[in-house]
Amino acid sequence: MHAGSPEKKQPDRQAAIDSALRTVATEQAGVEALAAALEDGLAEPFARAVAIVSQIDGRVIVTGVGKSGHIGSKIAATLASTGTPAFFVHPAEANHGDLGMIAKDDAIIAMSWSGESKELMGIVAYSRRFSIPLIAITSGATSALARAADVVLLLPPAPEACPHGLAPTTSTLLQLIMGDALAIALLEARGFTPDHFRTFHPGGQLGANLTQIREIMHVGDRLPQVPTGTGMQDAIHELSRKGFGCVAITASDGALIGIITDGDIRRHIANDLLSMSVDQVMTRKPKTASPDTLVATALQTINTSAITSLMVVEGGRPVGLVHLHDLLRIGAA
Repeated sequence: MHAGSPEKKQPDRQAAIDSALRTVATEQAGVEALAAALEDGLAEPFARAVAIVSQIDGRVIVTGVGKSGHIGSKIAATLASTGTPAFFVHPAEANHGDLGMIAKDDAIIAMSWSGESKELMGIVAYSRRFSIPLIAITSGATSALARAADVVLLLPPAPEACPHGLAPTTSTLLQLIMGDALAIALLEARGFTPDHFRTFHPGGQLGANLTQIREIMHVGDRLPQVPTGTGMQDAIHELSRKGFGCVAITASDGALIGIITDGDIRRHIANDLLSMSVDQVMTRKPKTASPDTLVATALQTINTSAITSLMVVEGGRPVGLVHLHDLLRIGAA
């Protein structure tokens, strides 16, 4: 145990739950106060901050110290991943040479709850000397940081969830939300699309979910399909040979008119199935997707419809098929 640490004791279950509920309620009240501010005096500064950042030719430099610095690092990462070039500069490192990383075409977002963090003064002075736009995120309306900034995003005073009012909790949450609000407003202003998002997130589940199904669908001879009027014996053979648990039924012009799945076969097994035609068994108007549908959307359709395969249709005709196993294979599910 570290010197000065409180004595260890078994936590009371209900006391822990009550504490969590108080924390959530306190921070929720802070978020509500921030929303109210954005509908009032904070609206105009927020719009100006978005306008400033959207017009720069350089990058957004986010800076802060302590817990504000940790939040600032996350905000810089969110900005960069949503189309606004950004990186975090620690104010202490900036005072020892990293100011050279900040250029005249950049903009600075400086974060300090009190607005009096002395470590920030080097970056603040540098921004004023070279006329680099400075956006302050602070609750200190008359603080040194607020007085120096071009735009002040003034956060509403809100009690910390910490019972002693010491550990940054509500304050860092409001800083985080403000940073996210800036990032999303800039994303929307730039017309940032899922394709752009995928460029910055090629790996992992997020990258997989942003893949278009044309990149993973089965096409050509792998696509199970038979024309209308086909006997069920031939349809079952096609279904079994392709191995996807379904077969598309097409009209004479090639348009998709229905689908037969393993479930359809089980439901008709007692009805002299092999003497029937596909038209008597098929499910009409099956769930479909277009080739440019995102994997995430296809997965949602598969899950909500309780199916395992999705026909891909273009111009009304089946051009491919995506199976749940394909989504599992690329890590989307």
